[in-house]
Amino acid sequence: MQIILLDKVANVGSLGDVVKVKDGFARNFLIPSKLAKRATDAAIAEFKNRRADLEKAAAEKLAQAQGVGEKMAGMTVKLTQKAGVDGRLFGSVTNFDIAEELTRQGYTVAKAQVRMPNGPIKTVSESSVQVALHTDVVVDVTVSVLGETA
Repeated sequence: MQIILLDKVANVGSLGDVVKVKDGFARNFLIPSKLAKRATDAAIAEFKNRRADLEKAAAEKLAQAQGVGEKMAGMTVKLTQKAGVDGRLFGSVTNFDIAEELTRQGYTVAKAQVRMPNGPIKTVSESSVQVALHTDVVVDVTVSVLGETA
């Protein structure tokens, strides 16, 4: 399906690109998320008229994400979980837990924005995770998991 992108989408293209993607990806994700429109002649003409507004909005989003990223860079998030004597957690620390703690500290972060390259944290330790605030702004955050004996 031919679509025109209304925002930058990772591994697909940037604002204004007319690209061909699989039908399901367009119908089920891109179009409902308002990231794209079908590339009809009318939609392309409408996009050309609104391009300046969309670019301005995209630049504002990027600037806002960069501002938050500068504050968040190098930050340490401390979480306490119940753990056994050997340092293994009863359960694990997931991206949901990290996003919840960051929200408590005043940052607006969804769990999908927290990337954990090694999967959930299952031991008392310090780990590095990435927070993707924007497609172009990815910040490293240190997660310190402290053990609490039951």
